[in-house]
Amino acid sequence: MIELEGIEKTYTRGDVVTRVLKDISFEIHPGQYVAIMGASGTGKSTLMNILGCLDKPTDGHYRLDGTDMVELDDEDLSHLRNHKIGFVFQQFHLLQRTTALKNTLLPLIYADRYPEEAEELAEEALAMVGLSDRIDYRPSQLSGGQQQRVAIARALINNPAILLADEPTGNLDSRSGAEVMSIFQRLHRQGRTIVIVTHDRELAEHAQRVIVLEDGQIAEDHRISQPRDAEAELAALAPAEENVG
Repeated sequence: MIELEGIEKTYTRGDVVTRVLKDISFEIHPGQYVAIMGASGTGKSTLMNILGCLDKPTDGHYRLDGTDMVELDDEDLSHLRNHKIGFVFQQFHLLQRTTALKNTLLPLIYADRYPEEAEELAEEALAMVGLSDRIDYRPSQLSGGQQQRVAIARALINNPAILLADEPTGNLDSRSGAEVMSIFQRLHRQGRTIVIVTHDRELAEHAQRVIVLEDGQIAEDHRISQPRDAEAELAALAPAEENVG
């Protein structure tokens, strides 16, 4: 599904040239759950932007389902993003003045055709993340964990083949973070390809495979023989009341 070959990313400012990514090569097969890990400044977010077709490499090839993303123009990349890739970010990026339902609907506005069953699709996506009873709530009426779940529902509404998550629990408390990771675990069990970016080793150990970046290069690429069980970890936490309003 994903094939990176000799990926380089260089930024030039005046006479200063900064190599952020250096000869990055790896493959991710359909249905894999992969964590890209590294400290701040190692290039992991830059790599995520390339995987998500939000940016292009300076050199190298990125093939998605056999198509080289480097050769596509901005319109084709936008079309591909909307159909194949769902994004979840540390910042929830929700519209504050509208409801969970309408926030979830946003990707469909940019689809080739706005489906007649759009609201039904949004309700199903919100149900998948346990928010059927919050569809008419605005972000200010939701806890941080609930807002992130709305963001996940929004990422899922087009049924993307790949879910990319950049520090998805970075703004959440431990219980809300466990809830988000348990959702990713369920989605993976359903066959979804998931790639998360994190600096947190414990978070990365929920994945099947961990790719570690150091100074823009791959320092490690190893399998996790027994990934952490997010649902079991969530069950072990004391119940928490929902923070609403």
